[in-house]
Amino acid sequence: MTTILRTWDLTKVYQDKEIVSSVNMQIRQGEIYGFLGPNGAGKTTVMKMITNLVKPTAGEIEFFGEKMTARSYEMLKRMGSIIEYPVFYDKLSARENLALHGEYMGFYDANAVEEALELVKLRAVDSKPVKNFSLGMKQRLGIARAVMTKPELLILDEPINGLDPLGIMELREVFRMLSRDYGMTLLISSHLLGEIEQIADTVGVIRDGKLVEQVAMDTIRSQNTQYIELITGESTKAVYVLSHKLGLTNFKVLDPRTIRIYEDIPQLTLSKALLEAEVSLESLSKKHHSLEDHFVELMGGARHA
Repeated sequence: MTTILRTWDLTKVYQDKEIVSSVNMQIRQGEIYGFLGPNGAGKTTVMKMITNLVKPTAGEIEFFGEKMTARSYEMLKRMGSIIEYPVFYDKLSARENLALHGEYMGFYDANAVEEALELVKLRAVDSKPVKNFSLGMKQRLGIARAVMTKPELLILDEPINGLDPLGIMELREVFRMLSRDYGMTLLISSHLLGEIEQIADTVGVIRDGKLVEQVAMDTIRSQNTQYIELITGESTKAVYVLSHKLGLTNFKVLDPRTIRIYEDIPQLTLSKALLEAEVSLESLSKKHHSLEDHFVELMGGARHA
């Protein structure tokens, strides 16, 4: 599969502090790449360098087989983006903002504005001044503006901020459709790991400015381990029951209240043994190792229930 975007040793230094350190990313044509990391990890800085809003201190960026330079104007026309908070002419309508964007991008397609507004479900308010839009509506309009020129690469920094659950679900389908039907390549950063897990083909995880992992979601899914999660205020007694009464060895105490059991044992048998030993149960449920679990492990922390 063709590589659309590649970075080599991408580095940015601000005030003698290295914010991004030697990031090597590779994004392939038509895939959805989920870019994950805690606040301050360097996600937005990387995206700003990729979109030429910030100059790298060191390293190189390659689009469509060509290295980015100060004169890569035509190359940047093949990209759409939302970096941080989308800004508009507030007194103009959604339709007028998109038409203006088409003009300064040199993109003249009479149907593009209509299609973009329809895509993000803003046709009903397309004549309303943007100053009257909610945060979620402005996020939708930002996505409409980013996709209306039919870019080959779409870069979205936290695109579902401010959206309600229905809006998030609708945009999830939009992103899938852009990738599947239009062959568009998407680089999406988000804190909502459950959403990225549902749509991403590949994830890159950044921590303290360093890309600590770049892996296919299929690889993470193949490692997904079924387990039983036990929540109790009496974990010491529970551990005794698991090891001495039931003979289990493959379990892990995550914190004073949470135990994960990785052996195949009927939940009824497990709950009966715990209740007979008078171990109070808050919950007992079968789960699987998710992207969130994987992410927390990479960040070097434990998630507490």
